[in-house]
Amino acid sequence: MTDAACHHCIERIGLAPAPMEAVHAADHAAYVAAGRVFVAGDPVVDPVVLRTEADHLHLDNIAVHPAARGTGPGGRLLGFVESRARGLGLPEVRLPTHAMMRENQKIHERYGYEVVERRLDGPYDRIHYRKVLNSPPIG
Repeated sequence: MTDAACHHCIERIGLAPAPMEAVHAADHAAYVAAGRVFVAGDPVVDPVVLRTEADHLHLDNIAVHPAARGTGPGGRLLGFVESRARGLGLPEVRLPTHAMMRENQKIHERYGYEVVERRLDGPYDRIHYRKVLNSPPIG
């Protein structure tokens, strides 16, 4: 699912996106058992990978299958992530995106995420976002 959602990024950024690399290196059973992976769709096509930190919920990966783009799953997934953070009593959500993925940046900003910083994380030029959850939920 992640490969299908992220494959188009390879040509633009010049290497496999971090979520694709993480998927190949990850022990998915351990992520699921730890409550870090959530999915949406019927059939399941849109995964979300989360990491709970002391002061925020970190969105490691959100992937929308190409066939579902533009039909609303991304917004619903972001809404789920924000609801999950609120349910855990966390005040914000943080997430990175590659600097070359301008459409992702527009989506994050449309849903109220603000740029925190831009930095190199290994080979990835990333823009880091956050959303303080004092605003109403998405959806």
